[in-house]
Amino acid sequence: MTEIGQLQDRTVLVVGRGSGIARAVVLAARDAGANVVAAGRNADALAAAYAGEDRITVETVDVTDDASIVALGERLGSLDHVVSTASARARGRLADLDRDAVLASLNTKVLGPLMLAKHLGPRIDAGGSIVLFSGVAAFKIAIGTLAVAITNGAADTLTRSLALELAPVRVNAISPGVVDTGAWDGLGAEGKAAMFADQGERNPARRIGTAQDIAGAVLYALTATFLTGVTLAVDGGEALT
Repeated sequence: MTEIGQLQDRTVLVVGRGSGIARAVVLAARDAGANVVAAGRNADALAAAYAGEDRITVETVDVTDDASIVALGERLGSLDHVVSTASARARGRLADLDRDAVLASLNTKVLGPLMLAKHLGPRIDAGGSIVLFSGVAAFKIAIGTLAVAITNGAADTLTRSLALELAPVRVNAISPGVVDTGAWDGLGAEGKAAMFADQGERNPARRIGTAQDIAGAVLYALTATFLTGVTLAVDGGEALT
């Protein structure tokens, strides 16, 4: 369990949307004592999402644009932790995959964090860390998730590589399973409910994950000072099925 003092008055940058996992991470880090910077491409949406929240400020950054990352670093100065939740999924079978969608997936979830590490890593204070996101698709291969799998697999490798390059700054990743966020809304209400029911029956944890489950793992990665180069599977054992 994270003690409030471990993040007290630390600056934590969380890159992502103002909902789902990103929002859960922002609020959990703030509740653990951190000053949180929520950053993403749509600063207006983020400002609305966090209106009235203490110790949460909003910034603009596009992880696919190096100049945007550099400018963010100049505005922030030094910081303690960076969490990147940004993603652009490209689901579908091989025959249905579009090159641009796959490139966007890799650019957002792999090259984006790579450049965040390049430009913001030197600004991270002693004892700081970076947390990236992989995903269960990298470790449980299934038809229809090819592009997601290779993107998450690359993020997993990036995590271990950065842990060596940026040492002693720690770099870890979280690998969620199926989590109840807006990511599945495209299936429609009935399709989403059916998929969740199926996963909940087969998953060893016998339930679907929550954004708070993932946020708790992120806080652990931020504060576990002897943990680096590790991808934490927070998937209810989904990869075992």
